[in-house]
Amino acid sequence: MQLDFAEKKRTILQHLAVPDAEYTDSSPKGTVDMGIRELVDEINRVDGLVTTSSCAGRVAVFLEGRKQFALDPLDEEESEAGVAPQVRSNAGGKGLGGKWLYVSHDAIEISEEAPAMQLRTLFGLVSPEKQAEHDPQKDSPRFVHLKFEPMILHLLTASSDHAQRVLSAALQAGFRESGAINLQRRLGAPATPMVAVRSSGLAFDAIVGYQGKEGAIVAMVDEMYLRTIVGIANERFLVNSHRINRFRLALLGAPLHSSIPALLGGKKLPSPEWEDATARKQRKRAEGLRRQLAQRDTTTTASQPGAHPEPESFDVGGVFH
Repeated sequence: MQLDFAEKKRTILQHLAVPDAEYTDSSPKGTVDMGIRELVDEINRVDGLVTTSSCAGRVAVFLEGRKQFALDPLDEEESEAGVAPQVRSNAGGKGLGGKWLYVSHDAIEISEEAPAMQLRTLFGLVSPEKQAEHDPQKDSPRFVHLKFEPMILHLLTASSDHAQRVLSAALQAGFRESGAINLQRRLGAPATPMVAVRSSGLAFDAIVGYQGKEGAIVAMVDEMYLRTIVGIANERFLVNSHRINRFRLALLGAPLHSSIPALLGGKKLPSPEWEDATARKQRKRAEGLRRQLAQRDTTTTASQPGAHPEPESFDVGGVFH
């Protein structure tokens, strides 16, 4: 294993070894998610792989920043992983002046016996009846979003072979927008590809409120609507957990037992032998990608001995869509 990668991995693991009470990162939670901590630890024990950032999946309610600074919740985390963000947000908020109202990496419990304003209260929203009549469209308001995001995982790899292994597992598991950059060496140094394991298909974003003239965070929807979209988010937590387990099986060969059940609310995962049609289709695509990359590496080596090409970005999503 090349020295450059080994040194980077050692530094990253030293940072992750800090006790949870002392560890901080740029995410609103500030630590590695419990729902994915075991997977992160096991990946980091594999030679040639190290995680650089991760999110187990989450539902977040946030007040957007001023329009020219509003950005995606994962942009700041991706910048740390080597993926350029559109705009970098201020710590603790959603862009300039933005604000996190609620973040959970687990399904949200909804009680039928709960008060009528359960979710509005949980998300810090006030009833529109308590505000003076106001048209939010007249003043270019800042809106409140409820957003679900599935798992995202960034891994630094020691070689293109290691990157292919991760990409193959990701596609088999249904993380269809996974991709890699820096697949070719540069300036004589061996390639250390960065792989992003991700899927946008489960994500959704709904506007549920706005900031009023006096600064109050006002609901634009009723409690029933909030319960409906939270129910959808909870269902997607379940699908996300299935995919995480399939990724774990494909990459490391054994199910993840201890942390994923907490995300499932007691529901069972499919057996290791089970493979639905979508997973099989992604597995076949991943196998084709692996052969394609291997053939390209062979061709490059044979036709350009001693050459040091510039870094190349390769997006798996662009190949299949």
